[in-house]
Amino acid sequence: MKDDMEEKVDQLVNYIMKNCLWQFNSRAWDRENQNEGILKRTMQVLCDEPVEKDTPAGKYYWAEAVYLARLYKSEFKWINDMSKEEIKVLIKKLKEKIDYLTISGSLNEELKNPLY
Repeated sequence: MKDDMEEKVDQLVNYIMKNCLWQFNSRAWDRENQNEGILKRTMQVLCDEPVEKDTPAGKYYWAEAVYLARLYKSEFKWINDMSKEEIKVLIKKLKEKIDYLTISGSLNEELKNPLY
């Protein structure tokens, strides 16, 4: 039986897997950068922390994070009742699961092709 945190992570993963195109980059390093950049900034937005957006990539990740944070707050009302520390744990677990699903656990061999 899943615990409460795992169930919450699964809800957030489900949204990303069904609705976010950024998870479909064709190279593992792109996916790693985007998972880190977007989810780190999503956590910062949800926790009302300063967000890095001083580079073009940083601005892109920030824009995706703002969208994701707003959606999570409106679709998953329980996130509004979480403490900042709980949100940080939640997003850390979310990133681990997204990394597994989109990179390390993926059967897509092109992700690992050094010539691609």
